[in-house]
Amino acid sequence: MSSRVSLRRHGYVHDGRKRLHDKGPRAARPAPKKTRGPADREWRPDALLSSRAFTRTRTDYPAENIGGAPCSSPEGRTRYVSPEGRPVERIVRPFQDFTRKQSSGGILLVAAATIALAWANSPWGESYAALWHTKLTVGLGDYSLSKDLTHWINDGLMAVFFLVVGLEIKREILVGELSSLRGAALPVAAALGGAVLPAAIYAAINAGTEGAAGWGIPMATDIAFALGVLALLGERAPVALKVFLTALAIVDDIVAVLVIALFYTAEISWGALGFAALFLVALIVANLIGVGRTLVYALLGIGLWLAFLLSGVHATIAGVLLAFTVPVRSFIAPKAFLERGRYVLDRFEQSGEKGDGVLANEDRQAALHALNRAAYELEPPLHELEHALHPWVIFAVMPLFALANAGVALGGGAAEALTSPVTLGIVAGLILGKQIGVTLFAWLAVRSGVSELPRSISWRHIYGAGWLAGIGFTMSLFITDLAFPNGALADAAKLGILAASLIAGVVGWTILRGASTSR
Repeated sequence: MSSRVSLRRHGYVHDGRKRLHDKGPRAARPAPKKTRGPADREWRPDALLSSRAFTRTRTDYPAENIGGAPCSSPEGRTRYVSPEGRPVERIVRPFQDFTRKQSSGGILLVAAATIALAWANSPWGESYAALWHTKLTVGLGDYSLSKDLTHWINDGLMAVFFLVVGLEIKREILVGELSSLRGAALPVAAALGGAVLPAAIYAAINAGTEGAAGWGIPMATDIAFALGVLALLGERAPVALKVFLTALAIVDDIVAVLVIALFYTAEISWGALGFAALFLVALIVANLIGVGRTLVYALLGIGLWLAFLLSGVHATIAGVLLAFTVPVRSFIAPKAFLERGRYVLDRFEQSGEKGDGVLANEDRQAALHALNRAAYELEPPLHELEHALHPWVIFAVMPLFALANAGVALGGGAAEALTSPVTLGIVAGLILGKQIGVTLFAWLAVRSGVSELPRSISWRHIYGAGWLAGIGFTMSLFITDLAFPNGALADAAKLGILAASLIAGVVGWTILRGASTSR
């Protein structure tokens, strides 16, 4: 067989790309020399597959780290190749550093809620209400969809939020803390306690009143806020506690999604629901036959969302269902990726002189596309979609949602709202119900032998996490919009959510800070 083997024959290059021919077997490389640097001991051939590779590059080699990747020089020293001297890097780097902090999402949410509250109670308060009631119409031919901005955010953008929530749930069930029965028992028990007890407290306070429909409001936990507060503790917070709180919040999200689907659904249009079922079947079939293009799932997901929007079932449920159909498998084995990558990089090196660019070298262009295709086939679509959407949800969707929904005009009725059964029920549910429910049910799970307490955390950590679980905010505001579409009840509920979330965050942080320093 000829040694002139093309990448196309191996399926590495898209049709239409110039072939890269093997120029003969390459001499075996000498074993790499031992290199210096804090990261060199940890770099493995698959290290570039990690989402942390970029962060580790910047941390370990700050002088050579602009978008760099590790490679070995002929002398055996590890260096980081990067674009040189790009002024834009100096501009965007502070923003990149901010977005990488786990507390950043919570900070933006607080800022958005504060702006909304201040704006709604300022002399320009009428402009706040007028803005979010502005109609936005999207049409095609004789068909159009017209809603105000608040509904576009709550029904549209929040579907993307629920899509990311669904992707996180699926990942945790398959490979995370919820993948084993014993590992999932503790956060599942804690989450159930943190959902049932707050709902019961609210229902008891509002029994027989017009606010009884809001019993689902104090059941939820805002995962971004809770983890943001925990991140403020830095290394004082044990890793096991972060894992526990994340799993607890995800189970809370599952419960909240079920509550929305079952109890906060208007009259159902069965015809539209039938179309939704067809789109869902199409998504499942796409998964089963191995469709890996996220664009296909996005287009079918839009159809699913529209069908749910017209059916009466809340459209955000479409996001969760879409997430469950996104494939989790890679379409190439890691070993095959490494072999293909080495082959393509060899061809890239042999196809030009040192310092040659890519623009004028078709062989190198073909190698670049081949390597990109291999990386695309390795990354599971679930990870690709979650990684692409997560920043948009954290830094755009959720702050917009807070800005549109947290603006409560207090006026002269603030004192009356504070004593409203709705406000009291939410505050009692989120503050008392969460901390007691989470701690009690977690204790029962450990006491019964179903689960065990991780060694690195104490019951004080669990109790503090119970307080942080009382930060309802995003999901609680969302359920408020479903339970009380407008009026005084909605304002009372939002006031209770804001007050309870603030108290829960401050007290939870204080408890966990004390627990961390005492260990």
